[in-house]
Amino acid sequence: MVGREPELSELARAWSDRAAGRPAGPVVITGDGGMGKSLLVATAVAALRPQPRPVLSGTARVHAPAPYDWLAAVLSGRDTDAVPVPQDALAWLAQHPDARGERYAPEALLRMAVRTVRALVADGPAVVVVEDLHALDPASLNLVAELAAAELPALLIVTSRPPDAAVSPRLAARTLARLAGAPGAIRQHMGPLGVEDVTVILAQAFPGGLISPRAAAVVHHRTGGNPYWLREMMATSGAAGADELATGPLPDHVRLDAHHLRPTADLTAREIDVLTCLAAGMSNKQVARSLGISPRTVTVHVSNLLRKTRSASRTEAALWAVQHRVASLR
Repeated sequence: MVGREPELSELARAWSDRAAGRPAGPVVITGDGGMGKSLLVATAVAALRPQPRPVLSGTARVHAPAPYDWLAAVLSGRDTDAVPVPQDALAWLAQHPDARGERYAPEALLRMAVRTVRALVADGPAVVVVEDLHALDPASLNLVAELAAAELPALLIVTSRPPDAAVSPRLAARTLARLAGAPGAIRQHMGPLGVEDVTVILAQAFPGGLISPRAAAVVHHRTGGNPYWLREMMATSGAAGADELATGPLPDHVRLDAHHLRPTADLTAREIDVLTCLAAGMSNKQVARSLGISPRTVTVHVSNLLRKTRSASRTEAALWAVQHRVASLR
Protein backbone atom coordinates (compact mmCIF):
# COMPACT_ATOMS: atom_id res chain seq x y z
CA MET A 1 0.00 0.00 0.00
CA VAL A 2 1.55 3.24 -1.15
CA GLY A 3 2.20 5.62 1.73
CA ARG A 4 1.14 3.12 4.41
CA GLU A 5 4.33 1.07 4.76
CA PRO A 6 5.08 2.22 8.34
CA GLU A 7 1.61 1.21 9.49
CA LEU A 8 1.95 -2.22 7.86
CA SER A 9 5.33 -2.75 9.48
CA GLU A 10 3.97 -1.79 12.89
CA LEU A 11 1.09 -4.24 12.54
CA ALA A 12 3.51 -6.99 11.53
CA ARG A 13 5.69 -6.28 14.59
CA ALA A 14 2.66 -6.38 16.89
CA TRP A 15 1.63 -9.74 15.43
CA SER A 16 5.16 -11.08 15.79
CA ASP A 17 4.98 -10.34 19.51
CA ARG A 18 1.53 -11.86 19.89
CA ALA A 19 2.38 -14.99 17.88
CA ALA A 20 5.50 -15.51 20.00
CA GLY A 21 3.43 -15.39 23.18
CA ARG A 22 4.62 -11.94 24.19
CA PRO A 23 2.10 -9.34 25.39
CA ALA A 24 0.62 -7.16 22.66
CA GLY A 25 -1.90 -4.41 23.26
CA PRO A 26 -4.71 -3.51 20.89
CA VAL A 27 -3.99 -1.73 17.61
CA VAL A 28 -6.30 1.27 17.17
CA ILE A 29 -6.47 2.72 13.66
CA THR A 30 -8.38 5.97 13.24
CA GLY A 31 -8.99 8.21 10.26
CA ASP A 32 -11.69 9.81 8.18
CA GLY A 33 -13.70 7.93 5.59
CA GLY A 34 -11.80 6.83 2.51
CA MET A 35 -8.37 6.81 4.13
CA GLY A 36 -7.93 3.07 3.58
CA LYS A 37 -8.28 1.72 7.12
CA SER A 38 -10.07 -1.48 6.07
CA LEU A 39 -7.69 -2.04 3.16
CA LEU A 40 -4.74 -1.60 5.50
CA VAL A 41 -6.09 -4.23 7.89
CA ALA A 42 -6.97 -6.68 5.11
CA THR A 43 -3.52 -6.29 3.53
CA ALA A 44 -1.77 -6.68 6.88
CA VAL A 45 -3.77 -9.74 7.99
CA ALA A 46 -3.22 -11.50 4.64
CA ALA A 47 0.54 -11.02 5.01
CA LEU A 48 0.86 -12.15 8.64
CA ARG A 49 3.26 -15.02 9.27
CA PRO A 50 2.50 -17.39 10.82
CA GLN A 51 -1.09 -17.16 9.68
CA PRO A 52 -3.43 -16.45 12.62
CA ARG A 53 -5.84 -19.12 13.70
CA PRO A 54 -8.53 -18.03 13.57
CA VAL A 55 -9.41 -14.56 12.29
CA LEU A 56 -12.58 -13.14 13.84
CA SER A 57 -13.93 -10.14 11.97
CA GLY A 58 -17.23 -8.32 12.08
CA THR A 59 -18.83 -5.03 11.10
CA ALA A 60 -21.89 -3.10 12.23
CA ARG A 61 -25.26 -2.90 10.55
CA VAL A 62 -24.79 0.78 9.84
CA HIS A 63 -28.39 1.54 8.93
CA ALA A 64 -30.02 -0.38 11.76
CA PRO A 65 -27.64 -0.96 14.66
CA ALA A 66 -28.77 -3.63 17.11
CA PRO A 67 -27.24 -4.96 20.35
CA TYR A 68 -24.04 -6.94 19.78
CA ASP A 69 -24.00 -6.33 16.03
CA TRP A 70 -20.27 -7.01 15.86
CA LEU A 71 -20.54 -10.36 17.61
CA ALA A 72 -23.58 -11.33 15.53
CA ALA A 73 -21.53 -10.73 12.38
CA VAL A 74 -18.67 -12.84 13.78
CA LEU A 75 -21.02 -15.70 14.66
CA SER A 76 -22.77 -15.74 11.29
CA GLY A 77 -22.17 -19.13 9.67
CA ARG A 78 -19.81 -20.34 12.42
CA ASP A 79 -20.05 -23.60 14.32
CA THR A 80 -20.87 -22.64 17.90
CA ASP A 81 -21.55 -26.09 19.35
CA ALA A 82 -18.44 -25.92 21.55
CA VAL A 83 -19.16 -22.43 22.89
CA PRO A 84 -19.90 -22.72 26.64
CA VAL A 85 -22.87 -20.37 26.64
CA PRO A 86 -26.56 -21.27 27.01
CA GLN A 87 -28.08 -21.80 23.60
CA ASP A 88 -30.88 -19.29 24.10
CA ALA A 89 -28.37 -16.60 25.08
CA LEU A 90 -26.10 -17.53 22.16
CA ALA A 91 -29.04 -17.29 19.77
CA TRP A 92 -29.87 -13.84 21.15
CA LEU A 93 -26.25 -12.69 20.79
CA ALA A 94 -26.18 -14.04 17.24
CA GLN A 95 -29.47 -12.22 16.50
CA HIS A 96 -31.20 -15.34 15.21
CA PRO A 97 -34.69 -14.37 13.99
CA ASP A 98 -36.31 -17.09 16.10
CA ALA A 99 -34.39 -16.23 19.29
CA ARG A 100 -36.47 -15.59 22.37
CA GLY A 101 -36.65 -12.14 23.86
CA GLU A 102 -33.84 -11.05 26.16
CA ARG A 103 -34.00 -12.86 29.52
CA TYR A 104 -30.57 -11.99 30.89
CA ALA A 105 -29.28 -8.91 32.65
CA PRO A 106 -26.98 -6.72 30.53
CA GLU A 107 -23.98 -7.57 32.73
CA ALA A 108 -24.63 -11.29 32.27
CA LEU A 109 -24.93 -10.90 28.51
CA LEU A 110 -21.65 -8.99 28.39
CA ARG A 111 -19.90 -11.77 30.32
CA MET A 112 -21.33 -14.38 27.95
CA ALA A 113 -20.30 -12.32 24.94
CA VAL A 114 -16.70 -12.22 26.20
CA ARG A 115 -16.87 -15.95 26.94
CA THR A 116 -18.09 -16.59 23.39
CA VAL A 117 -15.19 -14.72 21.83
CA ARG A 118 -12.73 -16.47 24.16
CA ALA A 119 -14.09 -19.85 23.03
CA LEU A 120 -13.82 -18.93 19.35
CA VAL A 121 -10.25 -17.72 19.81
CA ALA A 122 -9.38 -20.91 21.72
CA ASP A 123 -5.60 -21.24 22.13
CA GLY A 124 -4.80 -18.86 19.26
CA PRO A 125 -2.74 -17.11 18.25
CA ALA A 126 -5.66 -15.32 16.63
CA VAL A 127 -6.57 -11.96 15.19
CA VAL A 128 -9.75 -10.20 16.23
CA VAL A 129 -10.78 -7.38 13.87
CA VAL A 130 -13.36 -4.76 14.81
CA GLU A 131 -14.17 -2.57 11.81
CA ASP A 132 -15.91 0.81 11.99
CA LEU A 133 -16.10 1.05 15.75
CA HIS A 134 -17.80 4.43 15.28
CA ALA A 135 -20.83 2.65 13.79
CA LEU A 136 -21.20 0.03 16.52
CA ASP A 137 -24.05 -0.14 19.00
CA PRO A 138 -23.34 0.56 22.70
CA ALA A 139 -23.37 -3.13 23.66
CA SER A 140 -20.71 -3.88 21.05
CA LEU A 141 -18.60 -0.95 22.25
CA ASN A 142 -18.72 -2.33 25.79
CA LEU A 143 -17.73 -5.75 24.47
CA VAL A 144 -14.75 -4.37 22.53
CA ALA A 145 -13.50 -2.55 25.63
CA GLU A 146 -13.80 -5.76 27.67
CA LEU A 147 -11.95 -7.77 25.01
CA ALA A 148 -9.02 -5.34 25.21
CA ALA A 149 -8.67 -6.21 28.90
CA ALA A 150 -9.43 -9.93 28.62
CA GLU A 151 -5.83 -11.07 27.91
CA LEU A 152 -6.91 -13.18 24.96
CA PRO A 153 -4.29 -15.06 22.91
CA ALA A 154 -5.16 -12.71 20.07
CA LEU A 155 -4.16 -9.43 18.48
CA LEU A 156 -7.09 -7.01 18.66
CA ILE A 157 -7.25 -4.61 15.69
CA VAL A 158 -9.84 -1.81 15.76
CA THR A 159 -10.64 0.74 13.06
CA SER A 160 -12.78 3.82 13.57
CA ARG A 161 -13.62 7.25 12.29
CA PRO A 162 -13.33 10.09 14.85
CA PRO A 163 -15.86 9.88 17.70
CA ASP A 164 -17.97 12.77 16.39
CA ALA A 165 -19.00 10.51 13.50
CA ALA A 166 -20.14 7.73 15.85
CA VAL A 167 -23.61 6.41 16.59
CA SER A 168 -22.82 7.03 20.28
CA PRO A 169 -20.13 9.76 20.22
CA ARG A 170 -19.40 9.89 23.96
CA LEU A 171 -19.29 6.13 24.39
CA ALA A 172 -17.16 5.75 21.27
CA ALA A 173 -14.74 8.37 22.58
CA ARG A 174 -14.51 6.58 25.93
CA THR A 175 -13.99 3.22 24.22
CA LEU A 176 -11.22 4.59 22.00
CA ALA A 177 -9.56 6.18 25.01
CA ARG A 178 -9.76 2.92 26.94
CA LEU A 179 -8.28 0.98 24.03
CA ALA A 180 -5.50 3.51 23.46
CA GLY A 181 -4.70 3.46 27.18
CA ALA A 182 -4.34 -0.31 27.40
CA PRO A 183 -0.81 -1.63 28.11
CA GLY A 184 1.19 -1.92 24.89
CA ALA A 185 -1.51 -0.29 22.77
CA ILE A 186 -0.54 0.96 19.32
CA ARG A 187 -2.35 4.02 17.99
CA GLN A 188 -2.27 4.78 14.27
CA HIS A 189 -4.00 7.76 12.70
CA MET A 190 -4.31 7.61 8.93
CA GLY A 191 -4.24 11.01 7.33
CA PRO A 192 -4.27 11.92 3.64
CA LEU A 193 -1.60 10.79 1.22
CA GLY A 194 1.18 13.19 0.37
CA VAL A 195 1.97 14.50 -3.09
CA GLU A 196 4.84 12.01 -3.37
CA ASP A 197 2.46 9.12 -2.67
CA VAL A 198 -0.01 10.40 -5.26
CA THR A 199 2.84 10.60 -7.77
CA VAL A 200 3.67 6.93 -7.18
CA ILE A 201 0.02 5.88 -7.58
CA LEU A 202 -0.33 7.88 -10.79
CA ALA A 203 2.83 6.26 -12.15
CA GLN A 204 1.33 2.84 -11.41
CA ALA A 205 -1.96 3.78 -13.07
CA PHE A 206 -0.35 5.35 -16.15
CA PRO A 207 2.83 3.33 -16.75
CA GLY A 208 5.28 4.57 -19.33
CA GLY A 209 4.25 8.21 -18.99
CA LEU A 210 6.14 10.94 -17.20
CA ILE A 211 4.19 12.24 -14.20
CA SER A 212 4.86 15.95 -13.95
CA PRO A 213 5.11 17.49 -10.48
CA ARG A 214 2.40 19.97 -11.44
CA ALA A 215 -0.06 17.26 -12.50
CA ALA A 216 0.57 15.29 -9.30
CA ALA A 217 0.10 18.42 -7.17
CA VAL A 218 -3.19 19.30 -8.90
CA VAL A 219 -4.55 15.75 -8.55
CA HIS A 220 -3.51 15.78 -4.91
CA HIS A 221 -5.36 19.06 -4.39
CA ARG A 222 -8.48 17.90 -6.21
CA THR A 223 -8.76 14.72 -4.12
CA GLY A 224 -7.43 16.13 -0.85
CA GLY A 225 -5.02 13.19 -0.74
CA ASN A 226 -7.96 10.90 0.02
CA PRO A 227 -7.08 7.42 -1.36
CA TYR A 228 -10.72 6.49 -2.02
CA TRP A 229 -11.46 9.62 -4.01
CA LEU A 230 -8.19 9.24 -5.89
CA ARG A 231 -9.13 5.70 -6.95
CA GLU A 232 -12.64 6.84 -7.88
CA MET A 233 -11.25 9.72 -9.93
CA MET A 234 -8.89 7.44 -11.84
CA ALA A 235 -11.51 4.73 -12.36
CA THR A 236 -14.37 6.92 -13.59
CA SER A 237 -12.82 9.94 -15.29
CA GLY A 238 -11.71 8.11 -18.42
CA ALA A 239 -8.45 10.08 -18.42
CA ALA A 240 -5.62 8.66 -20.53
CA GLY A 241 -2.87 10.22 -18.40
CA ALA A 242 -2.04 12.24 -15.33
CA ASP A 243 -2.17 15.60 -17.13
CA GLU A 244 -5.67 14.87 -18.41
CA LEU A 245 -6.69 13.72 -14.95
CA ALA A 246 -5.48 17.02 -13.55
CA THR A 247 -7.27 19.23 -16.06
CA GLY A 248 -10.40 17.29 -17.02
CA PRO A 249 -13.82 17.67 -15.38
CA LEU A 250 -14.56 15.63 -12.30
CA PRO A 251 -17.19 12.87 -12.60
CA ASP A 252 -20.54 13.96 -11.20
CA HIS A 253 -20.33 11.71 -8.13
CA VAL A 254 -16.82 12.84 -7.25
CA ARG A 255 -17.60 16.22 -5.75
CA LEU A 256 -15.38 16.94 -2.83
CA ASP A 257 -16.61 19.52 -0.37
CA ALA A 258 -13.33 19.60 1.54
CA HIS A 259 -11.97 22.66 -0.25
CA HIS A 260 -15.15 24.61 0.52
CA LEU A 261 -15.20 23.88 4.23
CA ARG A 262 -12.25 25.95 5.39
CA PRO A 263 -12.56 26.92 9.05
CA THR A 264 -12.68 30.56 10.02
CA ALA A 265 -9.22 30.37 11.65
CA ASP A 266 -6.26 30.60 9.27
CA LEU A 267 -4.80 27.15 9.93
CA THR A 268 -1.86 25.61 8.12
CA ALA A 269 -2.10 22.08 6.68
CA ARG A 270 0.05 20.73 9.51
CA GLU A 271 -2.08 22.49 12.13
CA ILE A 272 -5.16 20.85 10.62
CA ASP A 273 -3.39 17.46 10.90
CA VAL A 274 -2.61 18.11 14.57
CA LEU A 275 -6.11 19.39 15.32
CA THR A 276 -7.65 16.31 13.68
CA CYS A 277 -5.52 14.14 15.96
CA LEU A 278 -6.64 16.14 19.01
CA ALA A 279 -10.26 15.63 17.97
CA ALA A 280 -9.54 11.88 17.88
CA GLY A 281 -8.43 12.05 21.52
CA MET A 282 -4.68 11.67 21.00
CA SER A 283 -2.03 12.81 23.47
CA ASN A 284 0.92 14.92 22.29
CA LYS A 285 3.13 11.83 22.17
CA GLN A 286 0.57 9.96 20.09
CA VAL A 287 0.21 12.92 17.73
CA ALA A 288 3.99 13.09 17.32
CA ARG A 289 4.17 9.39 16.58
CA SER A 290 1.27 9.50 14.13
CA LEU A 291 2.57 12.49 12.16
CA GLY A 292 6.27 11.71 12.40
CA ILE A 293 7.20 14.93 14.22
CA SER A 294 8.73 15.62 17.61
CA PRO A 295 6.60 16.10 20.78
CA ARG A 296 8.13 19.57 21.11
CA THR A 297 6.86 20.49 17.64
CA VAL A 298 3.42 19.17 18.57
CA THR A 299 3.45 21.41 21.66
CA VAL A 300 4.16 24.43 19.46
CA HIS A 301 1.35 23.50 17.07
CA VAL A 302 -1.10 23.00 19.95
CA SER A 303 -0.18 26.41 21.38
CA ASN A 304 -0.80 28.02 17.99
CA LEU A 305 -4.10 26.15 17.63
CA LEU A 306 -5.35 27.36 21.01
CA ARG A 307 -4.51 30.92 20.01
CA LYS A 308 -5.99 30.73 16.51
CA THR A 309 -9.20 28.98 17.56
CA ARG A 310 -9.49 31.10 20.71
CA SER A 311 -9.75 27.94 22.80
CA ALA A 312 -8.86 27.69 26.47
CA SER A 313 -7.96 23.99 26.39
CA ARG A 314 -7.25 21.01 24.13
CA THR A 315 -10.78 19.76 24.73
CA GLU A 316 -12.24 23.09 23.64
CA ALA A 317 -10.02 23.05 20.54
CA ALA A 318 -11.20 19.52 19.72
CA LEU A 319 -14.81 20.66 20.06
CA TRP A 320 -14.03 23.60 17.76
CA ALA A 321 -12.67 21.10 15.23
CA VAL A 322 -15.90 19.10 15.32
CA GLN A 323 -18.07 22.20 14.98
CA HIS A 324 -16.05 23.46 12.01
CA ARG A 325 -15.76 20.01 10.43
CA VAL A 326 -11.98 20.19 10.36
CA ALA A 327 -11.70 16.40 10.23
CA SER A 328 -13.31 16.46 6.76
CA LEU A 329 -10.47 18.61 5.48
CA ARG A 330 -7.79 15.97 5.90
